Amino acid sequence: MSEIEKVKCLIIGSGPAGYTAAIYAARANMSPVMYQGMQPGGQLTTTNEVENFPGYPQGVTGPQMMIELEEQAKRFESDIRFGFIDKVDFSGDIHKVWTENGKEIHCETVIISTGATAKYLGLPSEQKFLLNGGGVSACAICDGFFYRGQETVIVGAGDSACEEAHYLSKLCSKVTMIVRKDEFRASKIMAERVKNTANIEIMYNTETEEVLGDDVVTAVRVKNNQTGEETTIPATGFFVAIGHKPNTDIFKDYLNLDETGYIKYEKPGTSYTNVPGVFVAGDAADKTYRQAITAAGTGCMAALDAERYLAAKEH
Repeated sequence: MSEIEKVKCLIIGSGPAGYTAAIYAARANMSPVMYQGMQPGGQLTTTNEVENFPGYPQGVTGPQMMIELEEQAKRFESDIRFGFIDKVDFSGDIHKVWTENGKEIHCETVIISTGATAKYLGLPSEQKFLLNGGGVSACAICDGFFYRGQETVIVGAGDSACEEAHYLSKLCSKVTMIVRKDEFRASKIMAERVKNTANIEIMYNTETEEVLGDDVVTAVRVKNNQTGEETTIPATGFFVAIGHKPNTDIFKDYLNLDETGYIKYEKPGTSYTNVPGVFVAGDAADKTYRQAITAAGTGCMAALDAERYLAAKEH
């Protein structure tokens, strides 16, 4: 049987939340150990240009920003490891976790920063542009600025889709909204706001067939699912707003989750979960803001909360 490792502070997942937690935890002499997860650096590694994070006046690419955050965490001797945690047991006083190769770790505190994964349509053309950064995005607030004065298409029918369409309407000359059914899922007030915005055109009973273009998006081909009629919509940006899936499945037996899987904060305004000594930061708990800067802020909170939890136990 392999030896069990004992850790004062384990951080599960990287990204702005995890790296910020590591920086604060390391500076507080908590000797944090981080497992970076399936996507080291998180969602930002798929973002070409980050222009709204303070301290980068010229902007920065998502991958470069994650490299710099990792380097900063390592500067304070955070132990950052490749690999991921695929099983936990939070039933006792000692928080037990297991890595993908079966290594068992016992933790005094755990900070969860596993993030969330944007849902996409899964079309080959969509994935092609997503990979080469040529005009497909799941975050209008992050990327809408790059499409100022241009025509864009957004897919979705919920509150967040309406919010993002309205946001794009202030930047873009025209926004075409693709809604699969004959009505919105969004609240009445959000749907009315979109319907009353002059430069938003809504296409009901419509589904995306293909995102068109060579190196960058030039148009979107859609199909009416009632009549079969196809339409090609000129557009330089294609936004997908059909929701996110929080990466929290391994915690569901121990932590309180909401109906969509986001971890619930035990005390509003803190990073506490319902399990003492287990804290959450970033998009694993945040379905409202989902920004790098808010994730970093909650990473700081989680590390400070973990430090105070340990200090209280020692007295």
